[in-house]
Amino acid sequence: MRLNEHPILKFKRGREVTIYFNGEPITAHEGEPIAAALHAAGIRVLNYSNNRERPRGLFCAIGKCSSCLMVVNGIPNVRTCITLVEDGMRIEPQRGKAKLPKEAKPPEFRDAKGMKADIVVIGGGPAGLMAAINAADAGARVVLIDENPMLGGQLVKQTHKFFGKREQFAGVRGVEIAKILENEVRKRENVQVFLETSAVGIFQEGDEKLVLGVRKNRELIEFRGRALIVATGAMEKMIPFENNDLPGIYGAGAIQTLMNTYGVKPGDRVLIVGAGNVGLILAYQLIQAGVEVKAIVEAMPKVGGYFVHAAKVRRLGVPILTRHTILRAEGKERVERAVVAQLDDNWRPIPGTEEVFDVDVIALAVGLRPSIELLHQAGCQIRYVRELGGHVAVRDSWMETTVRGIFVAGDTAGIEEATTAMLEGKVAGISAALRLGIAEESWVREIERAQRDLEEFRSGPFGRHVAEGIRKLLAEVGGNV
Repeated sequence: MRLNEHPILKFKRGREVTIYFNGEPITAHEGEPIAAALHAAGIRVLNYSNNRERPRGLFCAIGKCSSCLMVVNGIPNVRTCITLVEDGMRIEPQRGKAKLPKEAKPPEFRDAKGMKADIVVIGGGPAGLMAAINAADAGARVVLIDENPMLGGQLVKQTHKFFGKREQFAGVRGVEIAKILENEVRKRENVQVFLETSAVGIFQEGDEKLVLGVRKNRELIEFRGRALIVATGAMEKMIPFENNDLPGIYGAGAIQTLMNTYGVKPGDRVLIVGAGNVGLILAYQLIQAGVEVKAIVEAMPKVGGYFVHAAKVRRLGVPILTRHTILRAEGKERVERAVVAQLDDNWRPIPGTEEVFDVDVIALAVGLRPSIELLHQAGCQIRYVRELGGHVAVRDSWMETTVRGIFVAGDTAGIEEATTAMLEGKVAGISAALRLGIAEESWVREIERAQRDLEEFRSGPFGRHVAEGIRKLLAEVGGNV
């Protein structure tokens, strides 16, 4: 079902086109991904698992898992969450390991187009955008690539107003910040943007970094730069429970993408797992879209998010059940019910405390993990730092990794908020320009100013553990540059 009214958002849809699901026509809109169009038509099962052919549905909606792979125009393994609809497109559910048709000709390396810049930025979210803006302002030629059809990353789905200082967009909604940053990038002539372009490998060629990209699943492009900034963000975590693979179980970000970016209701009745800031904000956003939130369950003995968010959700009548967990999802082809139970002091479910919720959506707001695959492949030293959300690249105070000329910023460097991602992007962009000898020495003061803002932002109760994780990383490289 499509949303036509919203208290904050206005959905500007492209012209109507017709796509075909299993031969049946479906109305879609230019500019929206296949999975969103299918959801709007009530289609939740996108593929079936290899071994037992269990149904699978959308989970992350940002191209980082395999839950949405489908056969499109005869080509298997198409990520339908980030592949835009085209008029006449033929779509089928994928069953197991589909084969590439013999007549399909993949692109060849010798056909690759070449693009050259001083700095290549991978990722067009808050960190990547700020890195590109500041590197460009420092005098560098920048190429910015992102595999999604729009810039902004997680900002494009955030309807809440940000905290912090005025210069860090305090009081501005995330969706508006995305527009501001995109406009800043677009008006800089020394920044080139490539959307729907996936970075699939990082290599060293002489004194240059080579990023191999695939644009729109068809075109190979070789991006070369003397420095590289990786701002690939993060992906949703999963937790183990019975039937956790049923269609209708989404990461929190996927629901925000469907609802706030493309104006598609994920369902009618939702159970949220996780009472951190993401889970609390998601509950409010669901209610804004006219979706009933049955409850929020949280394994910890207290709410993990800001009090102001929890108070708002409680005022709207949503119960927050601490010391509770989800035991199982129930349903045949999609979620129909969720069973939760209370936990004892040893984190074990207490028999007899089970409660059944009639829901068609289960939202998992149980945290994120940094997307470090490209950094790992490039040879950057990786460490597990619990306070930063998992495995991260070792880096110094200028955001440079152990591989000279490769920088990192945002959730890729450790799970935090969009405000810190933007500040880290600023540091990384200027640092890269300084390393190349492009930026004047006076730009060091801008790095120091951003570092002070980061330190101040992390000084509160929600940032102290992050600060401790960063201290662990900096201790490995001597603290400073």
